[in-house]
Amino acid sequence: MRQRPPLTPIISALPSTVPFVGPEAQERDRGRAFRARIGANESSFGPSPRVVARMAETAGDMWMYCDPDNHDLKLTIAAHLGVGAENVVVGEGIDGLLSLVARMYVAPGDAVATSLGAYPTFNFHIAGVGGRLVAVPYENDRESLDGLLAAVARENAPLVYLSNPDNPMGSWWEAAELIRLIEALPETTMLVLDEAYGELGPVSALPPIDVARPNVIRMRTFSKAYGLAGIRCGYAVADAQAIRDFEKIRNHYGVSRMAQIAGVEALADQDYLQSVVTRVASGRRRIAEIAEANGLKPLPSATNFVTLDCGGDGAFALKVLKALLSRDVFIRKPMVPVLDRCIRVSVGLDHELDIFAEELPGALAAARGS
Repeated sequence: MRQRPPLTPIISALPSTVPFVGPEAQERDRGRAFRARIGANESSFGPSPRVVARMAETAGDMWMYCDPDNHDLKLTIAAHLGVGAENVVVGEGIDGLLSLVARMYVAPGDAVATSLGAYPTFNFHIAGVGGRLVAVPYENDRESLDGLLAAVARENAPLVYLSNPDNPMGSWWEAAELIRLIEALPETTMLVLDEAYGELGPVSALPPIDVARPNVIRMRTFSKAYGLAGIRCGYAVADAQAIRDFEKIRNHYGVSRMAQIAGVEALADQDYLQSVVTRVASGRRRIAEIAEANGLKPLPSATNFVTLDCGGDGAFALKVLKALLSRDVFIRKPMVPVLDRCIRVSVGLDHELDIFAEELPGALAAARGS
């Protein structure tokens, strides 16, 4: 038998798993497409027509490599947020930036604080550098700020992750509470504040950006409210030294020319963004109404999805999810105890929510065995 080149010890010890099984993979396994794609928290409303037109106009230029400095997009983001270009780094979505953060701040064996059931891709990247996850249970369906602070202090964690608004529960903290968390953190602990859904929640949940503070990295994306999940583009905002540290290891050709063009144009069309925010709010109300009509409890949401308490345990909620999948309705659910009593439904187009409304009663009946 031939020998194989050895993996590093860290990679060799990892399971061959991925954070998510995409709807495309599920469709291939099923042999048919979903009729309602309302599980991945994408924006079915799509990008601004101005973005689409600009992408079409520049499609013929894609023979060129992208600008490795992301110059125009960085300047546009900086102007949009009122910070300097030296305070912005662009990456392949928040996922790509989280991978860099893990490499920057976590040595093998280091403890990293996060919430039990929070965004699994962060956990995936921490495992990839040999970090040790310390998971803090949610409290009342929100990430526990005090619990995270206690974990950081107890474990001397160099890194802590918090999403606000939160995925998978849709909950959020007001800015004053986040500022309290930031001020209580040790100066040697970096906070990654994932604001992927920031445009969709209340403005009061977003603290003012303070690029003078060296231990906070704010992350945002074009995947959610801007409707550009497919181009893989996000950005981080931090003090200038932290941004220079990203430059040491980032993939300088990782953000395509098309993604940079689309990002610039998306930020220029804030009227469209506000129209999407309005439509998402309407969609949340529709999902809540459907849930309540079927005896489920919608949780308050500041995102583009609504988490629904199925009123039972995790096994029952999983039956509901599987029953909806079998009816060609793609949704997802939290999987950790307590949170796993819920399913999660993304805001979709009207006809997708119509399908959800039609199929939910039958899915619940199947889950109950009736």
